[in-house]
Amino acid sequence: MKRTLRKYLPEPEEVLAKKWAAPFRPWLGHPNLWHLNRRSVPGAVAIGLFCGLIPGPVQMLSALVVAIPCRSNVPLAMVVTWYTNPLTIVPLYLAAYEVGRLVLGVDRASAVTPIPDWHGSIAAMWDWLVSLGKPLVVGIVVLAAVLAVAGYVLTRLAWRWYVIAGWRRRRRARMAS
Repeated sequence: MKRTLRKYLPEPEEVLAKKWAAPFRPWLGHPNLWHLNRRSVPGAVAIGLFCGLIPGPVQMLSALVVAIPCRSNVPLAMVVTWYTNPLTIVPLYLAAYEVGRLVLGVDRASAVTPIPDWHGSIAAMWDWLVSLGKPLVVGIVVLAAVLAVAGYVLTRLAWRWYVIAGWRRRRRARMAS
């Protein structure tokens, strides 16, 4: 597992040599930002899952900015944000809207106003989008937090299982020889 991840993640020197990385070089020196260990990987997964639901094109940048002070693996945090893509973003945001509607206690019938005529005014479209706003924003935050916690816990458990399986495998090999 660790070897597979290492194969696809870039080397720190390779990333730091890039021109765009120049402003971040002073903060990118901590070893946990680049090494795969039991502390940096679950944190990176949680950060990537949380930042992946941030609307707009700043998901990877926000994962980078959050991973640095949290001492989590930077490349992994940035890659995990890719779970949101053109195929998954609509179902995720629909789920976030439903979660937000449930958390706020908004009735389903009164929650969504009908979609205005697309040929109508921009103001009517804006009013429709604002009506979705509060449940959607609350739902995105709640769903992102739930995904981050679940990702952290599952990654810690998977890491622990992987280490214990390795111990058992080595013990069986020692006993067999």
